[in-house]
Amino acid sequence: MKYVQVHVRGRVQGVGFRFFTQSTAMQHDISGWVMNQEDGSVLIEAIGKEEDMSTFLTKMKQGPSRFAKVQEIDITNLKGNPGFQSFEIRGY
Repeated sequence: MKYVQVHVRGRVQGVGFRFFTQSTAMQHDISGWVMNQEDGSVLIEAIGKEEDMSTFLTKMKQGPSRFAKVQEIDITNLKGNPGFQSFEIRGY
């Protein structure tokens, strides 16, 4: 299993990015959460199988639509198992 924290910067708020993230995670059996940050970025914590995570991260780099513009994505590998049961959208 691969457990990561992903910080996405660019035009990623107000463009459906969190819903896209949740939908993509569910399609690829990824558990965790996504949350807008006050600085306009989006923060994700996610866990899943290595192959599924690779596909998920590739899609996060692309973004949900032409209205979104991912400028930078920082991925930090985390240790442990957070015990996520689903993938949720969180508030600030």
